[in-house]
Amino acid sequence: MFSHTTMAHWFLVAFQRLEEEPLSQSTIGLQIRNQRLEYGLTQSTVASKAGISRQYLSDIETQKVHPSEETKEQLVTALDELNPHAPLFMLFDYVRIRFPTTDVQSVIEGLLHLKMKYFIHEDYAFYSYLEHYALGDIVVMTSPEEEKGVLLELKGKGCRQFETYLHAQERSWYDFFMDCLLKKAVIKRLDLAINDKAGILDIPFLTEKCRKEECISVFRSFKSYRSGELIKREEKEEMGNTLYIGSLRSDIYFCLYEKDYEEFKKNGILFDEATVKNRFEIRLKNDRALYALRDLMQNENPEKTAFKIINRYIRFVDRINKKPRGEWPLNRKWAWFIGDNRQSMTLTTKPEPYSFQRTLRWLERQVAPTWKIATKLDEINQTSHIKDMLQHAKLTDKHKQILEQQAASVEDMIL
Repeated sequence: MFSHTTMAHWFLVAFQRLEEEPLSQSTIGLQIRNQRLEYGLTQSTVASKAGISRQYLSDIETQKVHPSEETKEQLVTALDELNPHAPLFMLFDYVRIRFPTTDVQSVIEGLLHLKMKYFIHEDYAFYSYLEHYALGDIVVMTSPEEEKGVLLELKGKGCRQFETYLHAQERSWYDFFMDCLLKKAVIKRLDLAINDKAGILDIPFLTEKCRKEECISVFRSFKSYRSGELIKREEKEEMGNTLYIGSLRSDIYFCLYEKDYEEFKKNGILFDEATVKNRFEIRLKNDRALYALRDLMQNENPEKTAFKIINRYIRFVDRINKKPRGEWPLNRKWAWFIGDNRQSMTLTTKPEPYSFQRTLRWLERQVAPTWKIATKLDEINQTSHIKDMLQHAKLTDKHKQILEQQAASVEDMIL
């Protein structure tokens, strides 16, 4: 099996030889298809990333058409950026934007390009807003006060769900953010997450570096804790480590933590099965978020933007007692992380459609055992309490709307 780098190189070499060996055209579509399937990607995802239609990609893979040189390069780049095997990749992990309008529909349909009827209305909200509309974890808060406007909040799950709709709309994050800026939206918060799949970022090691004053930083504070005390586990490696660099109250700080432990706590995923080991989050608010977004929009190089921020604020070094602290050499592991002799990092999307799985997991853990006891008692006592409850249960308008959400396809929801 080809590695990511080898396969990408194979594509480029193969494409360069096309004019000399016309018969090799027939292998291009097959290699694209095999690589896409190895990465676990749909045709729609790859086609959207490459800027072509799904049908055209299907025709290429089935060798009905031969792509142009430009299209081949676009497909190579798309597969490169969507490669799930790269040791480091980036995601948008938190987005909060305020729009200068009280017209919530103009935000949901005009900017999110989603149908208003699928959003569930709730008469409460956060950040002193009065009500909100939600489609899964995509939350839009409203207020009659013009200075508050409409607030969009996408946490981690919300970002992943929104990416599902962006792909279906054949839009990118850049397209969405450009639309927001054209509407004079205010960027309140933007988190960039660097996911480490190979365990390159050693959180306890970096924490110890901070304690030994081998982290040279503009920030004056750092804080670390182990979250393993939250549950009783004997093995030390099951205790998650988190390192905050900078004040949590400031407009910029970093959060480094063991993502595999979080997955174990939240979803019961075993450590050996976790796809991401560690995470480095750049958390930006207000003007800091706006400046970072402008840099992203201008250069469309998220790696450059992210490490411009990181290198501006911190660097990890190795102590040499006879030298001033400013002359201590950069730590080798840290140097590799920030880009020394490693492959480039891309901004990746990980679409996760909104589903009923979270509720089903809750039912399985919290309700199913009690439900089973009640069912057994019905059998023993020859009663029909469970059957009667289901028969007489009434669905509210909210329940009916949830049912409509779950029954609809992604294509049904987008404009």
